[in-house]
Amino acid sequence: MSIEDNKNDDKAEIKRNIERGVEAILARDIDGILSMYAPDFVSFDITPPLHSLGVEAHRKRWEEAFTSFPGPINYEIANLDITVGDDMAFAHSLNRLSGSMTTGQKIGHWLRWTACFRKIGGKWLIVHMQASVPVDLGLGKAVLELLP
Repeated sequence: MSIEDNKNDDKAEIKRNIERGVEAILARDIDGILSMYAPDFVSFDITPPLHSLGVEAHRKRWEEAFTSFPGPINYEIANLDITVGDDMAFAHSLNRLSGSMTTGQKIGHWLRWTACFRKIGGKWLIVHMQASVPVDLGLGKAVLELLP
């Protein structure tokens, strides 16, 4: 098998991991979501704090998110791009979590998602993740109406 074949296999494995993560989100399976991450991964998410460390902090974020959406939720990924090296890989995409919140407010804004994967024990795991939305610097407010 060539180096290029190995990289294509790794890229396909990472894509399957991301797809399983989406399935876990739709099923509200927090353990399934967290299985994508290294235990001590660093997260720069769209909600406070500025950063968090480890899967237990991420577990709390998903518990809060699922509590905020009592009904069905949807999760979409657009423009996924994966670049693979020997033991490091990067993925970025535009993602959207949508549904009705406990307040009745419907949301479904697109965000930018970037993840750094490391091959640990033969498995590709996220060691760093960042989610963000564009900001209008003049107004100091998030711009949530943009579409992919």
